[in-house]
Amino acid sequence: MEMKDCLKLLHDRVSIRRYQPIDVPDELILEILKAGNASPSAGNLQARDFIVVKDAATKKKLAIAALEQMFIADAPVVIVVCANYPRSMRIYGDRGRLYAEQDATAAVENILLAAHALGLGAVWVGAFHEVVVSNILGIPEYARPISIIPIGYPAERPEKRSRYPIEELTHWEKW
Repeated sequence: MEMKDCLKLLHDRVSIRRYQPIDVPDELILEILKAGNASPSAGNLQARDFIVVKDAATKKKLAIAALEQMFIADAPVVIVVCANYPRSMRIYGDRGRLYAEQDATAAVENILLAAHALGLGAVWVGAFHEVVVSNILGIPEYARPISIIPIGYPAERPEKRSRYPIEELTHWEKW
């Protein structure tokens, strides 16, 4: 892939909340997960875990736990990305909690980009009740759900949202 193709992928990705009722093959899901795990991680400890959800009843429970964002239930597959604290804390102590969360969020971005590159749509859902999601999926206490990512073949083509001008966000050497 040329640099311009990579940049186009980054700039063209949009959040997709409507999906066609077509299953996503496991091979594509695994490619997406591999891309997630290829993201940077503190000390290469990869302090993140992925839960793949296809069961309709479980997706519905997740959608309700995510402040009733029911498009989650409509997606053919949902990936929940979790921070795995002990994996990072064994080296970095308490600071490892932050690193595990950063590892997980870096993986989320790679997952979104990989889904887009494969012709799929996805969205980063961060609004949810963590304890409820943890209970639904049996997530151990030492891990934290960071994101719910519904994925499927897009049934919409939303316009790209506006962004702040980069000059407003960039500070050269001092704020």
